Amino acid sequence: MKITKEHVLHVAHLARLEPDEGFIDRLAGQIATILDYVDKLNQIDTHGIVSTSHAIALTSINAFREDNAAAHLDRKKALLNAPETDGENIVVPKVIS
Repeated sequence: MKITKEHVLHVAHLARLEPDEGFIDRLAGQIATILDYVDKLNQIDTHGIVSTSHAIALTSINAFREDNAAAHLDRKKALLNAPETDGENIVVPKVIS
């Protein structure tokens, strides 16, 4: 599919973007290159090939581990690494007014 400036401008308008002229030309070329590559991939015969959900095989060894209870980090040790504390808690900036 040929991507024109008009296509890029239409999508930019929908996204409320105001790209400059050089960006439009560059983007149209990049999108055309991507679509050409996807078209090549669509020409490959994949009948009989099982779909994969991961690039590498997952097993129960690398995907899951036993959930074992362990000792938690001591509060005093945790507070030693905090940039600011009130003696019992880590003090962080207020983000909700």
